[in-house]
Amino acid sequence: MAVPSEIRTVGLCLKPASRAAGEAARGVEKWLVERDVEVLLDPFAAPWLGREGRPRAEIVRSADLLVVLGGDGTLLAVARELGPRPVPILGVNLGHLGFLAEVTPDERFDALERVLAGEMKTVARMRLDVCAERDGRELGRFLAINDAVISRSDLSRMIDLETLADAVPVTTYHGDGLIVATPTGSTAYSLSAGGPILLPGLEAFVLTPICPHTLSQRPLVLAQSAGIEIRVFPREGDAQLTVDGQTGLVLQSGDRVLVCRSEHPVHFVVSPVLSRFEVLRSKLGWGAS
Repeated sequence: MAVPSEIRTVGLCLKPASRAAGEAARGVEKWLVERDVEVLLDPFAAPWLGREGRPRAEIVRSADLLVVLGGDGTLLAVARELGPRPVPILGVNLGHLGFLAEVTPDERFDALERVLAGEMKTVARMRLDVCAERDGRELGRFLAINDAVISRSDLSRMIDLETLADAVPVTTYHGDGLIVATPTGSTAYSLSAGGPILLPGLEAFVLTPICPHTLSQRPLVLAQSAGIEIRVFPREGDAQLTVDGQTGLVLQSGDRVLVCRSEHPVHFVVSPVLSRFEVLRSKLGWGAS
């Protein structure tokens, strides 16, 4: 997908309480205004620029492009406000690894120049539609870019998770929990739990158990068309559903979590020169002595 040919309005979103992001925002706003682009500021950008900010949910309804200054956590928080609207996101990495925010601070003006010239492309990243139910009643519904995690609470012991794919029993996971990750999220929590790396273009997602009691229960890759049902049975106390590490709710014994591919992907502006393998080599230090 190409970036829109005419970008008239840009939403500028920042990592909270970050001086580096605030100082970078001043330069970005000045650069855009000089090119007759309207700049909308989120509440974290506004204090650095002495203007009134707007809620991110309002910005995404008006912007042709979102520029996010921060790390992957900031980008995930902004993307959560998108809902179904396909607004492209340009992430400038001011964090640590930066798998989602690929552009470095030194590259931000060159990247913006290319975007306004229509020379940058976007990639559609799969999202998950996550729904939690109790006794047939919906507790909450979420969109996830990285993952949905069902885990035991601090006070519970082992958790049992009866898992089905397309209504067919897969297994009952016994352990600390289960991660359902997209290809994008395969380099996040799932990777640290022993899951495989999936390239973003794959039409699949991965189930990765967390500290499984049975060592034969290994990560499982499923087609993105699969519908996943997870029945939650903590052995003591409650359980927790966490989406993208930022939002979620408490689960009780017998609750169900339903996960499927969302019809609304998120669109990221990507580097025109770096391949996915170059990004992985850089971020994960592959080949370093």
